[in-house]
Amino acid sequence: MEPPETRYAKSGDVHIAYQVLGSGSIDLVFVAGFVSNIEFNWEDPGRAYFFSRLASFTRLIVFDKRGTGLSDRNVSLAHLEDRMDDVRAVMDAAGSEHAALFGVSEGGGMSILFAATYPERTRALIFYGSYARHPTLTAESLPRHIEQVEKLWGTGEYLSRHMLPDSAPESSLRRATARWERQSASPAAAMASLRMSSEVDTRHVLPTIRVPTLVMHRIGDTRVTVDAGRYLAKHIAGAKYVELPGINHAPWGERDIVDRIIDEAREFLTGSRHDAEPDRVLATVLFTDIVDSTKRAAELGDRQWRALLDRHDEQVRAQFARFRGREVKNLGDGFLATFDGPARAVRCAAAIAATVQRLGITVRNGLHTGEIELKRDDIGGIAVHIAARVTDLAQPGESLVSSTVRDLVAGSGLRFEDRGLHALRGLPEEVHLYTALPEG
Repeated sequence: MEPPETRYAKSGDVHIAYQVLGSGSIDLVFVAGFVSNIEFNWEDPGRAYFFSRLASFTRLIVFDKRGTGLSDRNVSLAHLEDRMDDVRAVMDAAGSEHAALFGVSEGGGMSILFAATYPERTRALIFYGSYARHPTLTAESLPRHIEQVEKLWGTGEYLSRHMLPDSAPESSLRRATARWERQSASPAAAMASLRMSSEVDTRHVLPTIRVPTLVMHRIGDTRVTVDAGRYLAKHIAGAKYVELPGINHAPWGERDIVDRIIDEAREFLTGSRHDAEPDRVLATVLFTDIVDSTKRAAELGDRQWRALLDRHDEQVRAQFARFRGREVKNLGDGFLATFDGPARAVRCAAAIAATVQRLGITVRNGLHTGEIELKRDDIGGIAVHIAARVTDLAQPGESLVSSTVRDLVAGSGLRFEDRGLHALRGLPEEVHLYTALPEG
């Protein structure tokens, strides 16, 4: 999906950045949590997938809260009522008279207050990882959080530690989180938002809500513990409660959880859980990933790193063309591609590693063959998840493949070294993995 145009609504004297995408019959206002940047949503593959799926069945309205993202930053974050007025101003600017609200984390408080104040404009409420009173950001813990933001903001460490504790320290998700911090708020704005979040308490408002409500919460959420979600569901009349697995507060990068969240929201709003059955084909999925890209970028500086990345991308795409691979997406420091033949995919991975090595770049590659879903400009399905997990286990310079790939290339002349059985996160059974050895 092409990134939507960013526009501005006026809330008093404050300019609020917003976007509208999708053409569904239901207006859905997404009320983000702690910090956000609506244009970064389209730079990050995990967020882009999330919002594209929401927009596939709604007319989706997203915005940056005052003081964050692309909205006016030189303003006080004010109080919850002002932020609630920002929701109303964005709805007015987008021509939405009646909308469902999707409140995530800190965005839940605004959504609660809006639904209670403007029930005639609220079609339904959806919460994910939200609360009426923050269970872990208390008066006692706030100074520690303020100190961490002061020291860590902009590195990705703060949000990764508190919202993505299950992510790998050097993963592309961590690197994306650093950009998310920098593009969403200044350190001062982040600290101000923390202070306000620690003070918000909408528990007394919950009994006044009279709109259909869906509450979703992860059972192991370490940022907003599950008791907060259970409290919302218990104190909002008729609320539906769905508990999800996992410990990360933010779902980005976990497509299985994102799919579950979107499916639950879709069924709640429309009565139907799924789109039409997607086209499915057998394909070999290849992920490539540049090793230590954050370190190299810091060493080279933005301009030289961007020039090197451009050369890397050219070389990788040349190998895709040579081995009949189809580029699905550029992941920033790697690629996702598919092949109609597993042997060509393995040889392409080897050629990519050798070619970019001459640029001083080391990559790791992961491959798996299985059934994939074709989705416009993207792909989905368990085969994609397996290939991504295989890539996470690959060593620098290695092309790691599943046993399915190795079995399907029998007789091709390709050779492999056994790497044993491995448990892949999110999969019930272990997968046998092999390293592709150089030919000749």
